[in-house]
Amino acid sequence: MDAETLARIQFAFTIGYHFIFVPISIGVGLMVVLFERRHYRSAIPADRAASDFWIKLFTATFAIGVATGITMEFAFGTNWAGYSRFVGNIFGAPLAAEGLVAFFLESTFLGILLFGRKRVSRRFYYVSAWLVWIGSLLSALWILIANSWMHTPAGYRVEGGKAILTSFWAAALNPSIGPRYVHTVVATLIAGCFVVAAVAGYYFLKRRDTAFARQAMTYAVVVGVVLSVAMPFIGHWHALVVAEHQPIKMAAFENVGDTQKNAPLYLFGWVRSDGETVGLAIPSGLSLMLGLSPGHEVTGLNSVAAGDRPPVQIVFQSYHLMIALGFFFALVFLVAVALRIRGRLEKARWMHWVLIGCLPLSLLAINMGWTTTEVGRQPWVVQGLMRTSDGVSPTVSAGEIWATLGIFALVYLVLFIAWLRIFLGIIKKGPDDVTRMPEAGHTAPGPVATDAVAAPAGTER
Repeated sequence: MDAETLARIQFAFTIGYHFIFVPISIGVGLMVVLFERRHYRSAIPADRAASDFWIKLFTATFAIGVATGITMEFAFGTNWAGYSRFVGNIFGAPLAAEGLVAFFLESTFLGILLFGRKRVSRRFYYVSAWLVWIGSLLSALWILIANSWMHTPAGYRVEGGKAILTSFWAAALNPSIGPRYVHTVVATLIAGCFVVAAVAGYYFLKRRDTAFARQAMTYAVVVGVVLSVAMPFIGHWHALVVAEHQPIKMAAFENVGDTQKNAPLYLFGWVRSDGETVGLAIPSGLSLMLGLSPGHEVTGLNSVAAGDRPPVQIVFQSYHLMIALGFFFALVFLVAVALRIRGRLEKARWMHWVLIGCLPLSLLAINMGWTTTEVGRQPWVVQGLMRTSDGVSPTVSAGEIWATLGIFALVYLVLFIAWLRIFLGIIKKGPDDVTRMPEAGHTAPGPVATDAVAAPAGTER
């Protein structure tokens, strides 16, 4: 393989690995907020123990997420020098904002969560939980602003072979940032809900910490069902923007060859070597989805030269797998909520195993979404402005990339094993023993204080 192919593989590997931890940290961060809110209102030791448990899981994941994110930024300068020179004037602002506004906010108040429980008021501690989670969402926002600009460039001019920023707000609020940000964050939160549900399911299967697991499971399935049911509508919004600004990518989603009306929408299929698709399709479904009319015309792949088309098979399969998993997740959460309403979720061991199995599937769905997005843009690294082949560092050889790819794989394997041992160790230990947990001088008013003293380990309000 040549240097360009290897550079793309290396970046795909690093970002795919990094995105194992992003959904977990964002999803668990929300759980920190919810449980700390519960403790702020009750002052019960069990609620504090639950909040501390999720803070530990968040911190372990946040640390490795930061480390793997830095690797990707370094790759811009090592493997993608041509690309970096072209977009440097554009990317400088959002990447700097991500570090200064989001990362420092997140890390500063994470320090409060880790070391300030006995040093600050409960209100300030609760606000800190919100700020940590907001920091993670802002971090995602700035990174996605940079990524979305690559898909729908705005607020720039090309001068001297470089993209020069002419309007920060036009670049930041480029046409695809809205649906892409909402789509991505909701997907990460759904994955985070499966993390929480899997932990709760594990405790149900082990018949331990059931009060904690019951509350965590309730939060996970309620938030999860709302988001997973909303996801098809968010995805539709995103699809409309793609069809308007990147019609060839949309054509690759459904392998639309010639520009046509009555374009079908495939539920599943396979793109044959002759370019035809075999599979089950809804007649005129794509035209109806994009234009609310079977007569809506959909731009086809053949409207551009063969060299300007993405690899259709990869895009088609990743796109349909992502959608199939999304509908499956909605079904799982709907069934889980129905069981919770009927009071049978805690005893439904089969559902606990399903929820645990959905955790890796949710991470797979997210990476299929990124595959669809990024491969669907090819052969452009910046849509319509720069080809991927022109962005590669000309002085980096294939052998050098092979070497660094091997080193990354080895180091990442060690990091993953270390993180997994810590993460699973925290889960195996479970929430702290509330019978040995002083409230550090914070006393709840009235009857809550009596309840906090009298409540035995494992009870919940």
